[in-house]
Amino acid sequence: MAKGQTYLKKNDQVEVIAGKDKTRVGKILKVFPDKDRALVERINMIKRHTKGSELNQQGQIVNKEATIHVSNLQLICPGCTKTGRIGKKLLEDGTKVRFCKSCGESIETQ
Repeated sequence: MAKGQTYLKKNDQVEVIAGKDKTRVGKILKVFPDKDRALVERINMIKRHTKGSELNQQGQIVNKEATIHVSNLQLICPGCTKTGRIGKKLLEDGTKVRFCKSCGESIETQ
């Protein structure tokens, strides 16, 4: 796909297919199409050191999610519950929908 285009959307269930979190499953929290990256729940956790301030007197180490490249993610089909390739098709009423290429079911999030 060209830069800025992705078949993933917010609230999609995805599986990591490469990297340190390989085979882990999570929900997409946010997609950054201009960078081809996505923020996935409990995937690619990093430690962020925060400085103390007036609100929190002590500094602390915070665990948070970092973005992961969309090429390392694969969508899980809600119909057949398998990871697979995704296609797009145009319906008769003119709307575009994503569909699973293995089972043929629509993937649009409810």
